[in-house]
Amino acid sequence: MTAGIEGRKQDHLTLCATEDVGFRAQGTLLDGVRFVHDAVPELDAGSIDSTTRLLGKRLRAPIVIAAMTGGTDEAAKVNQALAAVAEARGYGFGLGSQRAMMKRPESAGTFRVREAAPTTLVLGNLGGVQVAASSTSEVRALIEAVGADALCVHLNPAMEIVQPEGDRDFRGVLAAIARLVHELEVPVVAKETGCGLSPRAARKLVSAGVRHVDVSGAGGTSWVGVETKRAADAGDVRKRALGEALWDWGVPTAVTTVACAKAGFATVIATGGIATGLDVARALALGAHAAGFARPALKALHRGGVAAVHEFFDEVEAELRAVMLLVGAGDLASLRHAPRVLSGELRGWLDQLGLDHARG
Repeated sequence: MTAGIEGRKQDHLTLCATEDVGFRAQGTLLDGVRFVHDAVPELDAGSIDSTTRLLGKRLRAPIVIAAMTGGTDEAAKVNQALAAVAEARGYGFGLGSQRAMMKRPESAGTFRVREAAPTTLVLGNLGGVQVAASSTSEVRALIEAVGADALCVHLNPAMEIVQPEGDRDFRGVLAAIARLVHELEVPVVAKETGCGLSPRAARKLVSAGVRHVDVSGAGGTSWVGVETKRAADAGDVRKRALGEALWDWGVPTAVTTVACAKAGFATVIATGGIATGLDVARALALGAHAAGFARPALKALHRGGVAAVHEFFDEVEAELRAVMLLVGAGDLASLRHAPRVLSGELRGWLDQLGLDHARG
């Protein structure tokens, strides 16, 4: 484990790119969504429309390269490369936590991607605890410094309580989010970090005036797992034991997507274990408006550079468009209402949480 915020960010980047930090037993439950095949789709595959509008900008496909990093020289290279991919492909792009900019203003350049992505939907990012301790003008300055179109306020109590140097006091976060919703000029997106938003959490956010969420559910990268590995490297036996116990903690991505769609948010971005075009389609069928990829994009970049990232997303888009054809959906609105069957553990979660999964 490396000391300081810069070292922590480098640890996160290295572990996500090279180590097994995924959930162990808990999956996303997206495989509990089965589409009903339409053998007579009456569509031209070449005319399928995968475009959408997200947070005021048009995307070529309902895809966001989700928040990962910032604050180090290596992070700057990753951000520039992936933002350029987002620009070329018409996707959204999320920055990692800008807390590093608050601690070390000289790190601001590692978050600036506008030169590589002048027209891209860029999402800024700051932790809920940091928001609660900051004035609106301080947060606004961070947004303006990177030219972000929206601000993600990330919620990560599970990660923080395992992190050796993490936050422990989460009071005042909801009130701070409500303040920013009313005072900022850009949309505010409440974002979990791999443990998902429960129906209860969704209701709290709605009551605070939040209209946009990134669910970041369980089943993809375990940030508890990332911090557990850091604690192990530091020889912190207690934090390692806590992390091992909570490695699979969270609400699966499929469940939290339904919970947030039913809560009535204007925008639901599904992240957390999204790995394929079929996953994107399943998330949209559960009520999402777009889906986010984080670690798969980072691993592709680490494996083969920008070319490998494009190759990965070529496959994702081809699969998404194939699914759209095979369910008879000529556009994303039709896909969101395509016939589907929910089964297994996913249906059990929804039933026990009182989440009506019938189409409304």
